[in-house]
Amino acid sequence: MASYTVTSVARSIDKHRKSLSLLFYRAVRDLKPVWMLEDMRTMEAFYQEGDASQRIYTPSEALLYAIVHDHQAYAEYLLSRYTDEALAKPGERFCCCPSSAPHLAMSVRYDRRYILGLILQETHRVPSTPPYADRAGCFHMEDGRTPLHLACELLRPETVIMLLGNGASPHAQDHDGLTPLDVILEKLRDTKEVTGGERRQCLDNLLMFMPKVHFKMKGVLSREPERWGPVLGEEMYGYLTGRSPAPLVLTAMQTILRQLSPATFPDSLHELPIPSSLKPPGLPMTQRDRQRVIQH
Repeated sequence: MASYTVTSVARSIDKHRKSLSLLFYRAVRDLKPVWMLEDMRTMEAFYQEGDASQRIYTPSEALLYAIVHDHQAYAEYLLSRYTDEALAKPGERFCCCPSSAPHLAMSVRYDRRYILGLILQETHRVPSTPPYADRAGCFHMEDGRTPLHLACELLRPETVIMLLGNGASPHAQDHDGLTPLDVILEKLRDTKEVTGGERRQCLDNLLMFMPKVHFKMKGVLSREPERWGPVLGEEMYGYLTGRSPAPLVLTAMQTILRQLSPATFPDSLHELPIPSSLKPPGLPMTQRDRQRVIQH
């Protein structure tokens, strides 16, 4: 009888906690004010007796919900108030992969570029090894790919340049040895567009941050000139297969971009005294523009 009573109480407590968790989830979804969300997340009444130190949601877990529902003000608060905790590995109910960067990958997947910019700026103040921008996302959701691989897979040129400008490596490999460039080439394989389009913008953005080109599909390109020449253009095809030097404009941009500090990106890129037509396509907003977005 006593055992049944204990089990019944435990089930009741668990049900109560799940109910409170759902309330918090809905509050973030409905973009409730930051103070209200923090009251819900930290209020002692939400905890099991004697367990007040265990929050229903840690700052890291709360940030994941803010990303999913694009609650920009709450994400900004969590990142500024709990930087280390907000970017820490979330609990096992969210992600059990060690050394992953689920917040960055989630921002890319849901196309939350404002929050992505906030996270990238904070990572400059929280050094890590490997660099935070190069950590893989959750293996169960992202198959172990880096945020840059995911941005290329989803054809998001602005996100690609945000990640590259903030230090993401264009040479990172997934578990199959594929680089982000390989991902874009796979996307271009069945297209006939030589100029324009998100596929080509992603490719151009990648190459601007790749003074040395290394990728798995180089042999495939070399063996199939009749297929890849029309897709890439003869000049670009020759460069990627090592048959001709890089285009002069590309070389110049690579040299310029190497001088820009990731800590001031993308503002430093916007301020370059060169024609906008020479700047990478899909240029992200400056920090000032992002602040205007969240204020409105």
